[in-house]
Amino acid sequence: MERILVNGDYVPDQNGGLRGVSGAQEALARALFRLTARRGALPFLPELGSELFQLCRERESARPALAARYVEQALRDEPELEVQSVTLTREGEAGRLTVELKWREEQMRAVLTIGEGEVRELEHR
Repeated sequence: MERILVNGDYVPDQNGGLRGVSGAQEALARALFRLTARRGALPFLPELGSELFQLCRERESARPALAARYVEQALRDEPELEVQSVTLTREGEAGRLTVELKWREEQMRAVLTIGEGEVRELEHR
C-alpha cells in the first residue's frame, strides 16, 4: 500500500496514522511522486524523478516534445503504467501539464503546474 502525498506532505487519517491507497490509486500516487520529484535530487536514487522542473528554461516551441520525453523518462520504471497522452498548455508564466495514463484497464489523469524550477500537482483522478 502506498501512502498519499499531497504537495510533499503525507495525508493523515482519522486514527492518527497516514492515509494509504491501493490498486489504480496506488499506481497514480507513484506516478505523481515520480513526476513531481526532481530527477537527481536523491543521491542514492539518481534516476528517480523527472526533469519537468527544467521546462521553463527551454524555448517555448521545444517544451511540448520535451515534456512528453520527461514524462516517459520519469515513468519508465512503472511498467504497468502506460502514458496515453501528454499535453502542455501555457498559463501566464507557468505551464499546465495534463498526463493521461492507463493502468491495466483504468484510465487516469494527472494535472500538474510547472513553474520556474518547480512542479506541483493540481489535481488527479
